[in-house]
Amino acid sequence: MVKHVVSLPHFPHYQLMKVKISKDTSLLDHLLAELQSASKTTVKNKIVHGNVRVNGKMVTNPAALLKPGDSVEYVKQVVKINKVKPPYQVLFEDNAILVAVKPAGLLTIGDRGLGGTSFYQQMAAYVKENSKGKERLFVVHRLDREVSGILLFAKSEKLQEEIKNHWMDTKKLYYALVEGQPKEDKGTIRSWLVEGHDQRVYSVKVEEGAKLGITHYRVMDRTPDYALLEVELETGRKNQIRVHLSEMQCPVVGDRRYGADATYERRIRLHAFYLSIRHPVTGKLIDFKSKMPKGFLSMKPADEKYK
Repeated sequence: MVKHVVSLPHFPHYQLMKVKISKDTSLLDHLLAELQSASKTTVKNKIVHGNVRVNGKMVTNPAALLKPGDSVEYVKQVVKINKVKPPYQVLFEDNAILVAVKPAGLLTIGDRGLGGTSFYQQMAAYVKENSKGKERLFVVHRLDREVSGILLFAKSEKLQEEIKNHWMDTKKLYYALVEGQPKEDKGTIRSWLVEGHDQRVYSVKVEEGAKLGITHYRVMDRTPDYALLEVELETGRKNQIRVHLSEMQCPVVGDRRYGADATYERRIRLHAFYLSIRHPVTGKLIDFKSKMPKGFLSMKPADEKYK
């Protein structure tokens, strides 16, 4: 067996492995021997998701037979992350991306002139320390200050651009606790959204500067006064979910900016609990889940401090 290792200049922590086969074997058995630290399931997924080539062609059948002289190519991560305790929960991290859970009440990235430390700043400091200054973070998307949930960061501008170019292929799901009752158990809201001078977003007829917003929802549970929804974003406009649910006469609990009852604490009950993407380097489909935050379903009076 002859092995060649090709460096990837834009992805220094990955290598393209090219192996010449010297005996009859299956693709799965060959990669299991090559990737000894990986589980059988992981190796199968690597093949099934199209991350392996044989003689220059993608092969997705783990049982595919290899013969002497065949060439097998795959990408391998060669540098492991040194574990340093992160400031917030990290769901996934490698040398290309970082996926973490932002708490409510924290800006994704700080605005000029505002005090405090943003989620991005704290996670960027963690990555810098973790990599001894060799890695940086780049923002891919944002969550509103009072919205909690999963956020994805890239570790280079090239990867940031790659992810953004395919962002419409991602799947993003939210929990939303709302006032009132949607008329239907599931539905889709479409409208053209603009931001006013007061920084409030609202729906308008098609006009210059308006952006189309598409939101899907499904009722998960109902009480006499409230409903728990699973919300899927097809587009990602500013305040999109909050505006669409409010205009459906079902404002998100705690979201006074968009019409919620001021009787209860000002804690917006919106949590980004699921995200799936294709890894920008390996091409593998990966997904992440976050639990519903503690107290998300509780209804505390406005004068009671949020814990």
